[in-house]
Amino acid sequence: MSKIGKINIAIPEKVKVALSGRNLNIEGPLGKKTLNIDIDMFELNIKENKEVSIKPKLINENTKRLWGMNRSLVNNAIIGTSEGYSKTLELFGVGYRASLKGKQLNLQLGFSHDVNFEIPDNVKITVEKQTIIKINGSDKQEVGMIASKIKSLRPPEPYKGKGVKEKGEYILRKEGKKK
Repeated sequence: MSKIGKINIAIPEKVKVALSGRNLNIEGPLGKKTLNIDIDMFELNIKENKEVSIKPKLINENTKRLWGMNRSLVNNAIIGTSEGYSKTLELFGVGYRASLKGKQLNLQLGFSHDVNFEIPDNVKITVEKQTIIKINGSDKQEVGMIASKIKSLRPPEPYKGKGVKEKGEYILRKEGKKK
């Protein structure tokens, strides 16, 4: 049995959830999201627009694996349309800066050139200080992917800790050469 799949999902007051065919439409203050649910495998119950539960029609190895994942996808979509997701990135290093130029994030990461990162339409990026970048959006996966792409431009190195890291991320530091 799936531990995560058994838990019912509470729906906030501002969010509307409707099932039409195989698609689960979720509409909230931060946007709309449509999820494709396998109706042949799972039974979806929406109770008075206050709670959603997902249960497999037949329990076998395949449905056990997919049960918790589908419940998590529905939960993430409901949270994303009501509250949204955010990640905070920090730049460490001498001369490392970030700034917004229209629909692009301009990053100075110690290269001989500036790096321009194109911002997608459904994600909002703000630069709080020159070294702190905040990424907001309604899709958890997309916010995480954009944070990952920005981090991959200059990953933190273990000797001085220079690079782009998430807020609260621990960097394993190494000791330098000894004489």
